[in-house]
Amino acid sequence: MLVKDIMTCGVRSVTPDTPLTEVVSLMCLNRYSGLPVVDGTRLVGLVAEKDVLARMFPSLDELMGGMAAINLDETMGRYREVVKLKVSDVMTPDPVTVSPDMHVLRAAAVMARHRFRRIPVASDGEIVGMLSLGDVHKAIFHANFVTSFTPK
Repeated sequence: MLVKDIMTCGVRSVTPDTPLTEVVSLMCLNRYSGLPVVDGTRLVGLVAEKDVLARMFPSLDELMGGMAAINLDETMGRYREVVKLKVSDVMTPDPVTVSPDMHVLRAAAVMARHRFRRIPVASDGEIVGMLSLGDVHKAIFHANFVTSFTPK
């Protein structure tokens, strides 16, 4: 079974110049945990919830001073400043990808090695879909139980 057989096609993407306010709205309203970043049709990055939220984390200096000295409610207020940035300010450039012609278990191994729950599917540098661990699991389940099950 190949990645192209189970990947999600027609994936929503953003550009490096997209304001983060737009991206976080898409994430929160549509329950996206991350979005591919494209320049034209070329995949140039990935922006994930963790990239946005990481900008709010205490700095090393703050941590060295001790967590008790950090006002966590004030730290949450940094979000208003973070969302004023552009995608290019927080995205992960040149993301790891899998090929549509890769076996799904090989793709799952790539995801496991990098501790990803989802990964862009690219062909010749262009995004063609997304693959999640849930997609892989569901496909394996169907291949082993649903398609072979015949009621008695």
